[in-house]
Amino acid sequence: MSGFNLDFNNTFEGFQKIDDGVYEVVIESAAEDATQGGAEFTNFTMVIRNDLDQPFKNQKIWERVFKAKATGTYNMLMFNTIGKAAGLEPGKTYNTFDELLNDYRGKPVQVFVQNETSEYNGKTYENLNVKKWSPTKFPNVQHQFKQKDNNSGNPMNSAPQINDSDLPF
Repeated sequence: MSGFNLDFNNTFEGFQKIDDGVYEVVIESAAEDATQGGAEFTNFTMVIRNDLDQPFKNQKIWERVFKAKATGTYNMLMFNTIGKAAGLEPGKTYNTFDELLNDYRGKPVQVFVQNETSEYNGKTYENLNVKKWSPTKFPNVQHQFKQKDNNSGNPMNSAPQINDSDLPF
């Protein structure tokens, strides 16, 4: 690899710590995942709307809903709470859990978030936690999602393209 230069006008600045408060967000996705220790959860990824006058536009908020260790199942209370705030159809029957998770995608909600400190295995962590889910006050969503390409966004989210000819061995 040769013939490249650095452009300091095109850098990743990172994100600011989101302050405690109420934000209008769009649920970008809801997907199942697991911790390194094997604890299963559903991760709700939300983005702070950029079509409204509010701070931290385009930054993401994540909320995890864990399965109960004792039963290996979800307590549907959180899914009902989020579904009600997102305006999902009450009483709707879903054939699969993925079908339910897909129904959350693109829905606007209002969340109250709070920064909290927690401790686990002797380490202290700063967490932004969703404390309340409410229906949006602005249902006409005009949010523009950032385009995902190799030249924008977080460089840690995209793998570089490496050919055998790029390797020194």
